[in-house]
Amino acid sequence: MEQPLHILERYFGYRAFRPGQEEVVRQLLQGRDVLSVMPTGAGKSICFQVPALCLEGITLVVSPLISLMKDQVGALLQAGVKAAYLNSSLTERQFGLALRNARQGMYKIIYAAPERLETESFLEFARNAEISLLAVDEAHCISQWGQDFRPSYLNIPQFVKALPRRPVVGAFTATATPQVREDIVRSLELQDPFSLVSGFDRPNLFFQVDVPKSKKEALLRFLASRREESGIVYCATRKTVEEICAFLQERGFSAGRYHAGLESGERQSSQEDFSYGRTRLMVATNAFGMGIDKSDVRFVVHYNMPKDVESYYQEAGRAGRDGEEARCLLLYSPGDVRTNQFLIELRGDEETDQGYEQRVKREQERLKHMTVYCRTTGCLRGYLLRYFGESAREHCGKCGSCLANFRELDITRDAQQILSCVRRAGERFGAGTIIDILRGADTERIRSWSLDTLSTYGLMRDYSRDEVQSRIQYLLENGCLVQAEGQYPTLALGPKARGVLFQGETLVAQVRSLPREEVQRAAAASGTPADPELLRRLQQLRGRLAQQAGVPGYVVFSDKTLREMAAIRPQTLAQMRLVNGVGDFKLEKYGQKFLDEILAFQED
Repeated sequence: MEQPLHILERYFGYRAFRPGQEEVVRQLLQGRDVLSVMPTGAGKSICFQVPALCLEGITLVVSPLISLMKDQVGALLQAGVKAAYLNSSLTERQFGLALRNARQGMYKIIYAAPERLETESFLEFARNAEISLLAVDEAHCISQWGQDFRPSYLNIPQFVKALPRRPVVGAFTATATPQVREDIVRSLELQDPFSLVSGFDRPNLFFQVDVPKSKKEALLRFLASRREESGIVYCATRKTVEEICAFLQERGFSAGRYHAGLESGERQSSQEDFSYGRTRLMVATNAFGMGIDKSDVRFVVHYNMPKDVESYYQEAGRAGRDGEEARCLLLYSPGDVRTNQFLIELRGDEETDQGYEQRVKREQERLKHMTVYCRTTGCLRGYLLRYFGESAREHCGKCGSCLANFRELDITRDAQQILSCVRRAGERFGAGTIIDILRGADTERIRSWSLDTLSTYGLMRDYSRDEVQSRIQYLLENGCLVQAEGQYPTLALGPKARGVLFQGETLVAQVRSLPREEVQRAAAASGTPADPELLRRLQQLRGRLAQQAGVPGYVVFSDKTLREMAAIRPQTLAQMRLVNGVGDFKLEKYGQKFLDEILAFQED
């Protein structure tokens, strides 16, 4: 058996494993099941690709998305690894040919969707093949407590039992709470697994939450100096995707769109344009991203708050996969909470009453945690790490909260008006109606219930809807208000309301005030110094070679590898081999071309 470190260097161009990788590889090679939780960008794919090349026989990788398979197989082929995928994107003839090649032992690594395991033709192949390792990627999809539950993952244990010899099973994911991790082990029937949680921290990511008066203006300010960078803007609904994409295109940004309402051809075209760098921005719903292995995404903006912390961290983690500095900005407004509550309460066609109630309860609980993240004055990184069960410093010194200034705002009078309104309305209405009463709205509901006759009607007409909503949210968080669960979340006075209404207690809220120039300076900390002109020329060369090969540029070499080339300026192929990310196969295929470009630059 070839040594794992030799495989890592020869095929992938790295001379050392990242933290956690070597131990996972060693355990799999010793025949032990593994549960590995590594943050996006930490290199979890290496943990099953290296053992695959060490072991005799075939490694089967269960993967949830076609685009994810295509990206990973494309990268493996560029590294000189014989790999293939078997999924619904292949024609019947292509699938038959690929399966025949697989039977003849032409591939070391085969990617397949979980649904494929249930087909008779694939099961027949698997029973007659020597499958040494089964790697379950995005393993959190097997858990009903996770944010991406996929029922077909539950059939994986049955597939394993149908094989003549049980392979080693490895489960890999980037986001899983302790409860989800337990669910993965139980549902996949892992046997005495070695569990590794390598740490959820992504030190190269800068987290920031803004509560702007205008999200569109805040987005434009953020993008103004980033026109040449690659980034994703996530929106909660298809309608918002259409609106924001058109808004950015009108202002000269290179932007594409992606959501489930588009035809599959357009979705594929948009994804390829983004992956290959033909468009810089992707405006998308959460339907986009899990299958994207694009390493040079420099920022992720959430135009709306996601439904849960798991989704947010997974989506934000698509920035900076190459280890370089990247930004994660969330534009929050109280209206995001209402939108997510509406989406949570939509009922699936096949949901039973009990299943619906259980799911809604779980998702509402996760929404509360996400809302607290958006409103916390504490360290954002620390909040995320503690949510996933890790300890964290009180201040990371590198997030929007740690670099923010907070001013105190006395909201006692506002709180008294809100609490009095809830009380006088009989504690029978939700936040939307209370806001309408306080802002003096003239609606049919207000008139039909005679709510315009209340003494609190119009007391806060000078406040925006979001300002009133943010104060209601604050009162919910500190116990002055409570909200009923279920389909009609009415507001009622909480245990601390009496002190504010009748006993002279004051309420002081912390309001965020970001020193923009300091935040931007910290977020833009650079890595290895490199001549910008040489780097530009190397990127152009990479673009030409990628176009010839029909692959995205980062598959040839990542930005991080090019930046190191531009800094080191290797003069020979032996020196070029020392650059991180340059393996034997790529050195032979591309090394001389990049050397020639560096030498030509030095002669100019």
